[in-house]
Amino acid sequence: MNLSKIIKSPMAIGLLSMAVMLSIVFGVFLSAEQITQGHLGLLMLALIVIAIMLGFPTAFTLMGLGMIFGYMAFYNADQPFWQNSIFDLMVQRTYGVMTNDVLIAVPLFVFMGYIVERANIVDRLFHSIQLAMRNVPGSLAVATIITCAVFATATGIIGAVVTLMGLLALRPMLKAGYNVKLAAGSITAGGCLGILIPPSILLILYGATAGVSVVRLYAGAFFPGLMLAGMYVLYVIIRAKLNPQLAPALPKEQQDVPTAQVFRMLLTSFMPLTALILMVLGSIVFGLATPTEAAALGSLGGILLAAGYRQLTWGRLKESVFLTARTTAMVCWLFVGSALFSATFALLGGQDIIEKWVLSLSLSPTEFMLLSQVIIFLLGWPLEWTEIIVIFMPIFLPLLSHFQIDPLFFGLLVAMNLQTAFLSPPVAMAAFYLKGVAPPHVTLNQIFAGMMPFMAIQVLAMFLLYVFPQIGLWLPTVLYR
Repeated sequence: MNLSKIIKSPMAIGLLSMAVMLSIVFGVFLSAEQITQGHLGLLMLALIVIAIMLGFPTAFTLMGLGMIFGYMAFYNADQPFWQNSIFDLMVQRTYGVMTNDVLIAVPLFVFMGYIVERANIVDRLFHSIQLAMRNVPGSLAVATIITCAVFATATGIIGAVVTLMGLLALRPMLKAGYNVKLAAGSITAGGCLGILIPPSILLILYGATAGVSVVRLYAGAFFPGLMLAGMYVLYVIIRAKLNPQLAPALPKEQQDVPTAQVFRMLLTSFMPLTALILMVLGSIVFGLATPTEAAALGSLGGILLAAGYRQLTWGRLKESVFLTARTTAMVCWLFVGSALFSATFALLGGQDIIEKWVLSLSLSPTEFMLLSQVIIFLLGWPLEWTEIIVIFMPIFLPLLSHFQIDPLFFGLLVAMNLQTAFLSPPVAMAAFYLKGVAPPHVTLNQIFAGMMPFMAIQVLAMFLLYVFPQIGLWLPTVLYR
């Protein structure tokens, strides 16, 4: 085997990073004997953030740090090194993830998204919605956001939505004379709706981490998701109405399309996908099926939909299965690493130090909520939402009971907040996804500038959700009393 390939492999990089970090840790503690195990836990937390920002593999870095610091916490000089309890804990945490019923829905929903994406259904959907919105100010941008919202309910894969809509919508908008910033902001913001709108993978992971019913999370996220999408659309319409040069009206020949033709296009593109989405989400929300059963139904529906459009080929099916396996493996190993990391962090007393510090501030529930959301917002700059959910949520969750905050409501705010992780520079992944498929003259600075108004809308939506919590709590309260 080629030695250079071994050295450059993620596992080798992860092991090398662990060796370097271990050297730093021992160097620190040899000269600072007064540091307690709780401070050791805080150091572990700081190291994981630094390692992730440096680009080390998240899952293996979590496991490596958990094993190293856990070995130090369980160390007993009278026992052989292989009898350290950290090895038993690693096995138990891995088995716990393997037997978690909630996580079974992840590969099924991911597969549904990939098969729908590769069936070219979104192309038909965008053009039909574009014609249906032809008389609305900023019709192309409005159609883009609506298409993103619909597609987000079929797949929670942010990169796929932004990339695909960048290919479909950006060039037509620029050709029609749309402002680059408005066009880029509409695509990136609309593409991130999949974080909040069910069946969101984020909500599944949060539910598994916080022990909150995924069914209730889906019901709670339904209206906030619609509210946010509606605010995006309203913003675009107002901007286009006030300044038509930002989003010129479509040419006369594109507006004079017979209504019957538009209806026929919607019937063959919008209706089938909407029916699949309503079937999946309706079966979950109304208690007809568990999220896992509904995800299996959605996967089958995606296959039948692709076959109905004559897009179901062996190559597309094989590619969808491969991508699903890769994504699922990443999520599950991430959960194994985070479970081991969180257990070690709590064992060292890091959780106790943070809890005592927060409680010593004598915060009100409102102040704690504001503090936690600001921290999550700032973490969204260097980190992705998966890392924030699996690493930092276990730190916040034990404090919710003290401040009498509903974990369901907290999860909805977090889901809306974490959309900023894809829109906030400098790591705004949505911007890089779009830049990868945009024309050369579209710069990252233009994309970043276009995302800023939509980030402000997200903050406003969070404020409305906090002030009027029934936006998110009304539906789960009515359905699951």
